[in-house]
Amino acid sequence: MSNIKAAITGVSGYAPDYVLTNDELSTMIDTSDEWIMTRIGIKERRILKGEGKATSDMGVEAVKRLLEKTNTSPEEIDMIICGVVTPDMIFPATANIIADKANIRNAFGYDLNAGCSSFLYALVSASKYIESGSHKKVIVVGADKMSSIVDYTDRSTCPIFGDGAAAVLLEPNYEGMGVIDSILKSDGVGRVHLHQKAGGSLKPPSHRTIEAREHYIYQEGQPVFKWAVSKMADVSVEMMRRHGITPETLSWLVPHQANMRIIEATANRMGIKREQVMINIQRYGNTTSATLPLCLWEWESQLKKGDNIILSAFGAGFTWGAVYLKWAYDGDKVLPMKN
Repeated sequence: MSNIKAAITGVSGYAPDYVLTNDELSTMIDTSDEWIMTRIGIKERRILKGEGKATSDMGVEAVKRLLEKTNTSPEEIDMIICGVVTPDMIFPATANIIADKANIRNAFGYDLNAGCSSFLYALVSASKYIESGSHKKVIVVGADKMSSIVDYTDRSTCPIFGDGAAAVLLEPNYEGMGVIDSILKSDGVGRVHLHQKAGGSLKPPSHRTIEAREHYIYQEGQPVFKWAVSKMADVSVEMMRRHGITPETLSWLVPHQANMRIIEATANRMGIKREQVMINIQRYGNTTSATLPLCLWEWESQLKKGDNIILSAFGAGFTWGAVYLKWAYDGDKVLPMKN
């Protein structure tokens, strides 16, 4: 078996300038800051404004910053995977569009859609190319313009989602740092509870589907919440057991930022303190594919070489999973690049 691990050697992110607060949202729908904070834990979210702006515009900003801070030229990149639910268009892949805009010419790439688990799935997929020895520098992007499919007349869903992007660079590591293990799961029985009704081959766009508002997020909150609470915690605890990780030896939990109660329930099942959990849902909301790498980007300066980190996510499909990785560098030695 190869001793090559796929290590994250850099991370960068991008969040749009426009901040949609709960107070502003309450002028659009029947809600309040107290209602949203109590049930979801979100104070504000970022929204990508501007005609002709799409998911790739955020993704390319994250990638360009990543290349700059890691002193990597576009020509060195030989693969790019984009975890995404809101691609610029059905085809070509948003990964290809990002590569073009970032002047990445020597890489092949594709999109991966696993709902809110997209980045986690993409990270594991990319790690296999590194471990095989076939690729040396792979970029994994998590990006979504969720505002493009949010119905701002539906108070059950519109407070949840925001826009954003982040990217990581994966490279071979021979010191045991990087992706150590993964547990990825899915169960299609959950597809009826969280989906977009129209826009695909089942229901192509038409006047009727548009008038019926079927191109927005449809979510049945209770079953999604129950599955997420159970499944995110299950795989995270299983990962700890597999590798003998205790609350004392776990450095960080990086949970999908969907709902504060889901995050807290997962941490409680793992027996860890809040101080060990990366939480930025209050500032960004649920950016879907971007939540996990945005956390890594914001906490980078606190990460140390050898840190035990578990990433955990749950998304439409249903999809869920956990990744155990050992952090490969001291983040406090990296010059921060913020918005």
